[in-house]
Amino acid sequence: MTLTNRLLDAAHPIWDAQLEHPFVKGIGDGSLAPEVFARWVVQDYGYLKEFAKLFAWAVAKAQDLDSMGWYARVLDMTLNTEMALHRTYATRFGISPDQLEAAEMWPTTRAYTDFLIRTAADGDMADLLAALLPCAWGYMVIGRELARWETPGDERYAEWIEQYASEEFAAAGEWLKAELDRIAEGVGPEKEARLREIFLLSSRYELRFWDMCWEGETW
Repeated sequence: MTLTNRLLDAAHPIWDAQLEHPFVKGIGDGSLAPEVFARWVVQDYGYLKEFAKLFAWAVAKAQDLDSMGWYARVLDMTLNTEMALHRTYATRFGISPDQLEAAEMWPTTRAYTDFLIRTAADGDMADLLAALLPCAWGYMVIGRELARWETPGDERYAEWIEQYASEEFAAAGEWLKAELDRIAEGVGPEKEARLREIFLLSSRYELRFWDMCWEGETW
């Protein structure tokens, strides 16, 4: 079993809980209230601004030109494709670009992104990849699962599913998995335990992010 499969095996209960979350299921069947989805649009926009910095760190930490180029391309995709979709969503909810930029991060968003940036800054490349995979890989899993359902009538939700179930997004997730397996090949038990700890913490934050958007959150 590969390292990434062992990490996923350890996190299975958390990932299963995401698939069963009412927010996620509400996207899949189109029943999610638009004002609740709007919370995700705003908070995930702030999250992505920080998440993109992980790929900037990855460019700096990568040891070969091919990897550097790949991380740079994903950085571009995050900033100019995924965030553009968020800006489109925002206009549909009456949220202007200025309002989107000025929106305050809620506590879970701030805690999660601070953890990611600290891990990228202080850790090695394996640590960085273990931290970002639960998002990049997890959304791929959710998108593919929801794509098996009947397409929701609300085009905003249908487009969300289409993006995260896309071959382009899946290819990025698979590359990141393979890269972590490659650079962490042969690590000892202590290092693997550290990577598992990071992966599990990011997975817990992913689940808590859905909770936050479903329930609302304040400081």
